[in-house]
Amino acid sequence: MSKVDTAWLRLDTEANRMVIHGVLLLKPAITLEDLRRRVAERLLRFPRFRQRVVENGDSAWWVEDAEVDIARHVVPETLPRRRGRPLEGALQDRLAELAAEPLDPSRPLWQLHLIEHYDGSSALIARVHHCIADGIALIAVLLSITDGGAVPPAQAVAGPKKTPAAKAAKAKAGSVASGDDAEPEWLADAMVKPIHAWTVREIQERAGSDRSGAAAASPAERLGRQVLEDAAALTEAPDDAKTRLKGKAGRAKRVAWGAPLALDAVKAVGKSMNVSVNDVLLSCVAGAIGLYLRGHGDDTEGQEIRALVPVNLRPLETAWQLGNRFGMVPLPMPVGITNPVKRLYAVHAQTQALKNSLRPALSLGLMATSGTVEKAAQRAMLKTLSRKATALMTHVPGPAQTLRLCDSAVERVMFWAPQAGDMSLGISILTYAGQVQFGLIADAGLCPDPQAIVAHFEPEFQHLLTLALMLPWETKD
Repeated sequence: MSKVDTAWLRLDTEANRMVIHGVLLLKPAITLEDLRRRVAERLLRFPRFRQRVVENGDSAWWVEDAEVDIARHVVPETLPRRRGRPLEGALQDRLAELAAEPLDPSRPLWQLHLIEHYDGSSALIARVHHCIADGIALIAVLLSITDGGAVPPAQAVAGPKKTPAAKAAKAKAGSVASGDDAEPEWLADAMVKPIHAWTVREIQERAGSDRSGAAAASPAERLGRQVLEDAAALTEAPDDAKTRLKGKAGRAKRVAWGAPLALDAVKAVGKSMNVSVNDVLLSCVAGAIGLYLRGHGDDTEGQEIRALVPVNLRPLETAWQLGNRFGMVPLPMPVGITNPVKRLYAVHAQTQALKNSLRPALSLGLMATSGTVEKAAQRAMLKTLSRKATALMTHVPGPAQTLRLCDSAVERVMFWAPQAGDMSLGISILTYAGQVQFGLIADAGLCPDPQAIVAHFEPEFQHLLTLALMLPWETKD
């Protein structure tokens, strides 16, 4: 197992399981038999979904499971109903319960729960351990199992690794994963290519700078200073602001989501304000959290909270290879700015600063390093990191067209990445089929009503949309 994936494997705690959760709503309903057949035909072509994990000391290996029992991985689910609780609320409650439960470590670390009859549709809850893949890779998996989806390319098979753990595992059951699972050169690429691109940009900028001798340091000196500054920003940042959302996380979770936004409307706001779609959505998240805090009597004036934001470091065409290929960077969220336009441009300034930094590549290197040290040392690193942020926020671009699975339309898709350490909020933004879906998974003790945050998201966007419509539009003669 790669060192980065090993790090994610060992981040599991009682408070926060390192499991990515997803919900798919399918119409019309599908049957358990059809889903199991599709999973056996398509999903098991990915080696990771046939392999379990064997740990030996501070190392871990992927081992072929002797026999993957589809009936244990694709299971039927019945929603318990409470008086006065709507069906959607029951689905949210069940997802929250599952988010608190670990996956069976003696089997491949994934499971699908199918609710065959859900208001004339079916609801599919997916659970995949983060050591298998990140969000971008899991979207590739989703595409592969849908109707007409492309299967992953054939992979070259090398001999098994000669390690003590591999020999022990082979004697127990199955065989150690083949050489295509070995750690390749991607880590060096992820660390070197961004630095190389930054150096080229510096050289180009310097070539056009003042040639009178007053030019600043050389590109190499600037690069060295940038590396030091970005490394310090990751490791020496002060603890995050103390709000009611910051504290000791517990095992119980709450889940919430709202109605999706039209992606075209979000793009229109971004274009009119000269910012990205991501800036618009992050600004709405910051506004929603700020309103939630003020609604509970908190003074947020001048306050920011940080969210850890994954930055993809892999070419999208290699997403099928699974694994984790992203850096994690802290993004300040200006929850204290009540003016929606000022808040939008404050977010834009922060995202632009991150785009021009090496922090994503450096954080990937730090995560790989944490996968090589003893568990106690890694837990200490995790504790330090989790003090610097309140939330983990993902924005995953999904397919632009409506997918079909087992002859049914996939009407909605939602995914949540796990929080690490004592972070209380998992914020999910996913674009799919022309819509933007926003959802939360929250620590029940620190944020017992995440629906109250979700309820503010759409009104915050409407403020920006109204202002965008009031701006002068360009017209052609």
